[in-house]
Amino acid sequence: QVQLVESGGGLVQAGESLRLSCAASGRSWRNDFMGWFRQAPGKEREFVAIHNWSRSKSDYSDSVKGRFTISRDTAKNTLYLQMNSLKPEDTAFYSCAAGRPILSNRFNPDGYNYWGQGTQVTVSS
Repeated sequence: QVQLVESGGGLVQAGESLRLSCAASGRSWRNDFMGWFRQAPGKEREFVAIHNWSRSKSDYSDSVKGRFTISRDTAKNTLYLQMNSLKPEDTAFYSCAAGRPILSNRFNPDGYNYWGQGTQVTVSS
């Protein structure tokens, strides 16, 4: 059974940090992109950060670049998103996603067919 299980998230103050985890199971993820998208109330789901397992390369949205960092534990098939210097505008529901979108479409959530249960991140000012 293919599964993405997320953990982390919560309520923090501006400037603080959180770490999200996404544990993948059920098949080989070696050729996948995996990462996070988020959705704030009244807004569309947006790209946050993704990682390509085979190329070991990560991409970040401009809004989080320099503050968020992806790391991975290959043995555990787990991806981590370290979120530092959090801002109130980072408040959203974060979802882990995995899939094999074409390279030019990797920032589009429609390119991903596996999703975790999601976790809320709330940053107070």
